[in-house]
Amino acid sequence: MKKNVLILGSGAREHALALKILQSDLLGQLFVMPGNPGTMSVALNIPGDIMDIHAVVNTVREFDIDLVVCGPEAPLDAGIMDALSKMEGKYKPILIGPTQAGAQLESSKAFAKTFMQKHGIPTATYKIFQKNQLDEAMEFCSTLVPPIVLKASGLAAGKGVIICEDHMEAEREIIAMLSGKFGSASETLVIEEFMNGIEFSVFVLTNGNQYVLLPEAKDYKRIGEGDTGLNTGGMGAISPVPFASPSLMKSICTEIIEPSIKGLQEDGIPYQGFLFFGLMVVDQQAKVIEYNCRLGDPETEAILPRIQSDLLALFLAMNAHKLDSFALEIDPRTAATVVLASGGYPGHFPKGKTIKFPDQMAAESYIFHAGTRTEDYILKSNGGRVLAITSLHESPTEALNLSLHLADQVQFEGKYFRRDIGLDVYPDKRRSDELNI
Repeated sequence: MKKNVLILGSGAREHALALKILQSDLLGQLFVMPGNPGTMSVALNIPGDIMDIHAVVNTVREFDIDLVVCGPEAPLDAGIMDALSKMEGKYKPILIGPTQAGAQLESSKAFAKTFMQKHGIPTATYKIFQKNQLDEAMEFCSTLVPPIVLKASGLAAGKGVIICEDHMEAEREIIAMLSGKFGSASETLVIEEFMNGIEFSVFVLTNGNQYVLLPEAKDYKRIGEGDTGLNTGGMGAISPVPFASPSLMKSICTEIIEPSIKGLQEDGIPYQGFLFFGLMVVDQQAKVIEYNCRLGDPETEAILPRIQSDLLALFLAMNAHKLDSFALEIDPRTAATVVLASGGYPGHFPKGKTIKFPDQMAAESYIFHAGTRTEDYILKSNGGRVLAITSLHESPTEALNLSLHLADQVQFEGKYFRRDIGLDVYPDKRRSDELNI
């Protein structure tokens, strides 16, 4: 029986999910709430606020939705899956995303760090402080060797982590954060040691017992080339990651993924959906920086094009507790994702710039809509990150070549993108100005 699917969200991640699910022979109708101009071309967009739980529940009922995929983190933290899990009869959908209890792994860094310590999951040394513990926070800070990492415990739109180069900067930021720099998100503060290594991300789909390992990725957060400048929501990603060797991935499974899933079981927290592990490799050992309870963005735009299996079939296998017999097929080619941003991002930036696509593009390339809208049938920019371009190729640098070539062809005023995505880790790396674009 074919399944009606609802995707919650409006970014490039949701556009990538929609394109992948559209390939399934098991799909009935595909809906995205609220969606964007990209999802509009492959699904029915449903207007509405996904933070409005009643509106989402009514949508599931009205359109006979069989399966719901939640893209962003905020609805999970608000308990959207808790409400949907209480629906009954034919209106009880399969859920790809955890309830509020499981979402704490992302929504509360304090919860996540305590969880890791309790279950022996490797992570940085840390302590947690409340807003009335300024003196204690300062004292602990003085014991750490800079750089010093400060994290707002709550959700802060990806901006709640500050790396301080010396104690004076750390003390200023501790005062600012505990005084409300990030609102209620930083009323609880995590202070931890700086881990000097190389970052990447690992993803699984789990039903709380079994799991399937998805393609890994490395994303690039800084606005400037060479990883300089302010943090952003992500300026690009690559998959696979060259240094993610079979032995490293095996140790991640046994020392991080499996203890995390077992820890959820031991703590009585049901979990169903994606689980994202932000990792730092230090001296050939992976440690957890953070958990996310959904797929990352722009990592999704790099990993989903590499999945050759039916994604909807994978979701159904998860629900039927058959993940242990699901053989996930992965394209061995490299996916290189380049994000096109508005000029000025992540600071102040204009919206409403007309976007023009080339008449033709390579079959190995995709354009995912992030911050876009239509006005009088004309495509306009509507966010800091406007589009994500992904290309596949056997050669990592040629995959980047294809994405950069298309990025140059897409036109809108103030367009900005990085040309060095992946060049720090590709075995055949070349300087960005040597790329043949």
